[in-house]
Amino acid sequence: MKNLVEELRWRGLIHDMMPGTEEQLVKEPTTVYIGFDPTSDSLHIGSLVPIILLMHLRKFGHRPIALVGGATGMIGDPSGKSNERNLLDEVTLNHNVNGIKGVLSRFLDFDAKDETAPILVNNYDWMKDFSFINFARDVGKRITVNYMMAKDSVKKRLSGEEGGEGMSFTEFTYQLIQGYDFYHLNKEYNCLLQMGGSDQWGNITTGTELVRRMNVDNEERSKAYAMTCPLITKADGSKFGKSEGGNVWLDADKTSPYKFYQFWLNTTDVDAEKYIKIFTFLDEETVVKLIAEHNEAPHLRVLQKRLAEELTLLVHSKEDLESAIFASNAFFSKDMDGLNALSEKALLEVFEGIPMAEISRKDFEEGLDMVAALATKTNFLASNGEARRELKQNAVSLNKEKVKEERAITTDDLINNQFLLLQKGKKNYYVIRVV
Repeated sequence: MKNLVEELRWRGLIHDMMPGTEEQLVKEPTTVYIGFDPTSDSLHIGSLVPIILLMHLRKFGHRPIALVGGATGMIGDPSGKSNERNLLDEVTLNHNVNGIKGVLSRFLDFDAKDETAPILVNNYDWMKDFSFINFARDVGKRITVNYMMAKDSVKKRLSGEEGGEGMSFTEFTYQLIQGYDFYHLNKEYNCLLQMGGSDQWGNITTGTELVRRMNVDNEERSKAYAMTCPLITKADGSKFGKSEGGNVWLDADKTSPYKFYQFWLNTTDVDAEKYIKIFTFLDEETVVKLIAEHNEAPHLRVLQKRLAEELTLLVHSKEDLESAIFASNAFFSKDMDGLNALSEKALLEVFEGIPMAEISRKDFEEGLDMVAALATKTNFLASNGEARRELKQNAVSLNKEKVKEERAITTDDLINNQFLLLQKGKKNYYVIRVV
């Protein structure tokens, strides 16, 4: 077996690992699972790391299991949370589970038939008929309350150091139910390893302990291992995976391929150097060369461009990547040819996140004056006085051309017969949509 741990180590994808894990993965093809929490009907880029881990497992000859938590999602994982989660109703939960299954199926072929073919499971399937009494007898008896309370996620909540209101019995039992998932997958598929984010270490090690105690009379079946990856952060300490518009999703109807491409293109140099290792499958030699090339001419943003290309290809398609690059070049070029070539849908994607006002087409019949366009009709600038000052200083552009106060705007100026792009300085944009 090729050494998966070695690969993950240079990529910065290992945080904690139970003794014996690396030896097991080198020894033989191993079945490994990672769980996904159905809090939404899609996944955002925070879930890309576990997805990529499953893909690495597959590439290295191991068998990945993706578990969607239809049962655990009914309770809510307390890890890293200061307050009790709102419980989802069953209809919403089922909708979310199906959505996540759809996303995961784009990255792993669950229809493959070979010996290490990926498996997709839902823990609701084995938990739905488990009575509370049987769970308390068969599972609850194996793990002491002392053991459960020693977990950081529990201690922080009970001590109130994160400012919450303690922890309900419901959330307290979460680690037991997740632990039982590991036992079930161990029994059904000989799953020996659970992986997840570093905030899951407590839950995962409860699972390894439960596997051992449930198989106390069978040494071979009592093997269970744990490995976690770091939680991804930005160099400035802000939360990874957020853009100005909120989460960056893996579904095109939630985050357009253009916006997705732009997110990676706009990463800092420090983050891009880290992300190129974590989020792509480029080999070490290629990554080292890219970093060296980037350091020689950072202004060319070689790392960011390659990162954005690799990720857009992975998550969307070649066509989506080509469209995103074209739209990006169109928006940032000095002329209007590119923007004029875009469809209404593509323009709305490019303009997403830019302040926008709607103005009636009638207002353009005799020509709309620039001051009204900048202030009265849009509030792009605070007042008519500020609009006149900025126009006198030659600081305002309409559709990328500098304009004066006396310039009137007509329907002939419209991009795609519908939009106008105003700009003050280099980065201050505003869109008028004519209705």
